[in-house]
Amino acid sequence: MHLMMILIALAVAWWLRSSWREPQGSWNLRWRRSLFLFLFPPLLIFMTAIAVLFMGPQGNMGGMYTGSISYLLALIYLAIFAILCIQLAFQGWQSVESARNCPLVNVGDRRARLLQTEAMFAGQIGFWQPELVVSQGLLQALSPNHLESVLAHEQGHYQYRDTFWFFWLGWVRSCTAWLPNTEPLWQELLVLRELRADSYAALQVDPLVLAESLLLVVSSSPVSSEICCAALGSSSADRLEQRVEALLAPPEITSEAQFQSWHGFLLAFLPLVTVIFHS
Repeated sequence: MHLMMILIALAVAWWLRSSWREPQGSWNLRWRRSLFLFLFPPLLIFMTAIAVLFMGPQGNMGGMYTGSISYLLALIYLAIFAILCIQLAFQGWQSVESARNCPLVNVGDRRARLLQTEAMFAGQIGFWQPELVVSQGLLQALSPNHLESVLAHEQGHYQYRDTFWFFWLGWVRSCTAWLPNTEPLWQELLVLRELRADSYAALQVDPLVLAESLLLVVSSSPVSSEICCAALGSSSADRLEQRVEALLAPPEITSEAQFQSWHGFLLAFLPLVTVIFHS
């Protein structure tokens, strides 16, 4: 019976991921749909494994006896989840320590770590309380107005705690790389993250200046890490046009209440209900 639960969870997860198509609609609609299809399948599998582990290798459920094979599979899967989390956390810690070795400088009215490279880079590096990191090349190449727009964009990443939340999303990506459309959904979430930070910055600086800054930074040599890092030019080149067009278009009105649509994720916890039928 437990093995049947695992197979059903895998089938549902595979079907949901396979249903993803090229994004259309408003930023808010794209974000909610992509986040649901990215998170719900692994959450369902994870909750199923937790339920099987909690019920143990012995007993019966619905009149059917359970065996140790499904219990062992769940244990192995959860162990892999834990190992990948530790691995990513260690890599993130290394990124943070590397940033902290850079000297502190004043950039406008902000404090930042100075990266000694001619490449243009600006990003938040860390977990819940990330630090702003800028490169020597960026400070030399950008005018004060362009630099201020870059800093406003990075403040958007800080405001939304992107480094923290995308660390966990990156963990989910590593754990479910075998599911269909994992990488396209990941890239979609990355560009939506950048669009959100762009929108935040556009409320404080001239969107045209921010678009010019984006073009300048992306055209330079990339210096970025996907782990615990949120940088202005971190999205792929084929999404650059999309970001520039969004900056030049009228601002999109979104409701904060729409971002709290988490009730659909409660269905992923249904496997835990089966525990009460186990004896």
